[in-house]
Amino acid sequence: MRRVYLYTRYERFWHWTQALLLIGLGLTGSEIHGVYRWLGFEKAYKLHTLLGWGLVVLVAFTIFWHFTTGQWKQYLPTTERVGTLIRFYTVGMFRGEPHPYKKTELSKLNPLQRLTYLGFKLLIVPVLGTTGLLMIFYNRLTEWGLSISLGALATLHTAAAFLLLAFFILHVYMTTTGHTVFSNLKSMILGYEEIPWEEQVEQI
Repeated sequence: MRRVYLYTRYERFWHWTQALLLIGLGLTGSEIHGVYRWLGFEKAYKLHTLLGWGLVVLVAFTIFWHFTTGQWKQYLPTTERVGTLIRFYTVGMFRGEPHPYKKTELSKLNPLQRLTYLGFKLLIVPVLGTTGLLMIFYNRLTEWGLSISLGALATLHTAAAFLLLAFFILHVYMTTTGHTVFSNLKSMILGYEEIPWEEQVEQI
């Protein structure tokens, strides 16, 4: 096995900080919608707004990081072998078949992951962020020449939140599909991943 450094310090910081912010936003957002009562509506709303601003700042820094380091190339979409990967995750891995895609330093994400994460970055997060900011500044929308109801914004925001929840559940499940149940989790904590020497081949 070869120990490969796949995830940089900032990449891991971004991943775990984003995870904590999104979990916090999900919990406070649920309380705002009356799913349960813990902090109370006012405190939950204030904390939700604060966490939202934290996410905006993190996303801004991460966009800068992606483009200055060239890591944005990791998310370039491709449909090659997507069908093979879907079959592996739904059938093959339960039969002990080898993973059809091998990670390298230049290609950390398989084609299915690229499409999924691209949807997360270009659809879910932007819709959540945009609708959230529009609701924060709702009283000023008319000054800016915008006409959209608060109910419509809330509906879009909630729909994106449910998509995020589905992504979160799928993402957690996918972390268990590595060489061992915790190998992917360990690599995102330490930055290193063990890859067999014969798997060091050029990827998409």
